[in-house]
Amino acid sequence: MSRTPEHDHWFEPIAEHLGSAYLRYSFTKGTRQEVDFLTEVLELGEGSTVLDVGCGPGRHSLELARRGIGVHGIDISETFVALARTSAAGEGLDRAVFERHDARMLGESATVPDDFDAAICLCQGAFGLMRESSDDRRILAGIASRVRPGGRLALSAFNAYFSVRYHDEASFDAELGVSHERTVVKSEAGEDKSVDLWTGCFTPRELRLLAERTGWRVDEVWSVDPGSYRRHRPTTESSEFLVVATRLGPVDPS
Repeated sequence: MSRTPEHDHWFEPIAEHLGSAYLRYSFTKGTRQEVDFLTEVLELGEGSTVLDVGCGPGRHSLELARRGIGVHGIDISETFVALARTSAAGEGLDRAVFERHDARMLGESATVPDDFDAAICLCQGAFGLMRESSDDRRILAGIASRVRPGGRLALSAFNAYFSVRYHDEASFDAELGVSHERTVVKSEAGEDKSVDLWTGCFTPRELRLLAERTGWRVDEVWSVDPGSYRRHRPTTESSEFLVVATRLGPVDPS
């Protein structure tokens, strides 16, 4: 396992409190539709290999593995990684491997392979949970260093237009492009915990510029919502954007 200090990221204690209760949230219920769409768009099939960055409890990884796709999931939360491993073992999904790893350190990893056919980074699992733009760049460059040239990427990011227009429960920092909210999350036992959530928000232009700077050719940017991935031009009305890109030549993961 990658050597990561205890609670190296603000989301880790939240994940520890949530545990499997994370999978009760409505945004996790569209996994099959999302994977149906992604396998088609990324041209994945039995025998393909995928890196799942910020995999959480492994919902996308497990669905991919059920289809004969080899998956290596990483997440900074040991709690989520343990849940993913338990689920994979329970279903006999030996093509699904999980490890605790900081996505910001992917470019320096000695444990994550560097020849994946594709990578996914969805639902603010890593990219988008950073408060520093330099971290977002490191994550994208690190993912590029783990995907073979010509390999594909599917990455979702919160829609800045949507956040400003509709996310009334949160405050939006226009300088940083980060949404902040104070909310209550429940544990598996139903215990409440008041937490702070920070989410990086992006425009399609920002996503294209960032991806192209870190070794990717952007093929598409679509407006999507959880459980409703589709080919739809960017609008202000969707909660997320989905970037589909192709890995180019050598990249600097720093």
